[in-house]
Amino acid sequence: MEEAGHGSWTYCVDLAPEEGKRRTRRRGGFATRAEATREMKAVLNGELRGVYEDRRTTVASFLREWLDAKKEELAPNTYAGYEDCVERDLIPAFGQCRLPDLRPKHVDAWVAAQRKAGRGRVTVYRVVSTLRNALNHAARTWRLRYNPAKHSVPPKPRAGERTCWTPEEAAAFLRHNAEYYADRLSDVFEVMLGTGMRRGEILALHWSDVHLMDRKLYVRWTLAAVNNNGILFREPKTEASRAWISLSPRAMAALHRQAALQMAAHPDGRLEGLVFAKPDGSPLRPQWVLDQLRKRTAELNLPKIGLHDLRHTAASIMIAEGIPVAVVSKTMRHSTLAITINLYGHLLKDSADEAVTALCAALDQADSEAVHRADAAGGEGFRQAA
Repeated sequence: MEEAGHGSWTYCVDLAPEEGKRRTRRRGGFATRAEATREMKAVLNGELRGVYEDRRTTVASFLREWLDAKKEELAPNTYAGYEDCVERDLIPAFGQCRLPDLRPKHVDAWVAAQRKAGRGRVTVYRVVSTLRNALNHAARTWRLRYNPAKHSVPPKPRAGERTCWTPEEAAAFLRHNAEYYADRLSDVFEVMLGTGMRRGEILALHWSDVHLMDRKLYVRWTLAAVNNNGILFREPKTEASRAWISLSPRAMAALHRQAALQMAAHPDGRLEGLVFAKPDGSPLRPQWVLDQLRKRTAELNLPKIGLHDLRHTAASIMIAEGIPVAVVSKTMRHSTLAITINLYGHLLKDSADEAVTALCAALDQADSEAVHRADAAGGEGFRQAA
């Protein structure tokens, strides 16, 4: 322990060697000898227990450090959501607190205050979940003995049931687009409802992935709008999403219309770049597509839905038409059948009725045939005896 210049204190301590090499930790800038001594003891205690809680690390500095480390591995929209929670809520609430001093009671008090203020349950859940994820990293890397937010995350709110159009409503919407607009968005909506593609997938579709002769397209890219601002292309999240999609005659007709328009506008008649794009070839903005969907929906006084609800509408129509749920799952490119059942299980009520009716009919038929055989065998035995 020594007194450095400008009235500050520094400690220096030898730690256990690694790979035969000596390790020395030297830290300075402490205002008093007692503060430097306390920190040195914490280092030695941490070395003994395998956990080092640096009392000079604030929650704010740790959260920003965590965000920097996560930036490369997260999807842009996911990272933007984490960053928003950190900067908007977590740092103002806990940023000045030293990381080792954060306690469950602090997190619980914040949750209670947010609920009292009428904050949305989903928002509160996301904020505290972000804090829990960050502090899990601190505990895994031995910077905290435990995660103070581990048990403070409120229950995840149940997602509301999505609004889906009936086949009649969907057909009326497509007919309205074709008759009154007949533009590229009319074909966007036609292909989305005809294939169940996601918003990002349809807006990132390139002509190089469309095989009109084979009546198929391949999902290779998805478009992401970060905070409704920057636009970028990336690979789909799951392996199941990268797959071939069959095209119905209506979807084929929509793609042929776009092909004809772009070939006419291109000097050498080639198809390249995005299938659905602005006149200059740049991507359509997802928010603009959503605004147009809502505008055109309102013109027909149809139930208000979002772009992703077009995908749900496609799935619900398939289920209503009696398509096996396994086929629907494959068509929607879900990674597991369980996802399809969780999303659309409530739509399978009629299918379940049909299934048990068919089961009962099969049992009745088998029972009837067994009785018939028994009767026939008994009659034959009677004739032989006679």
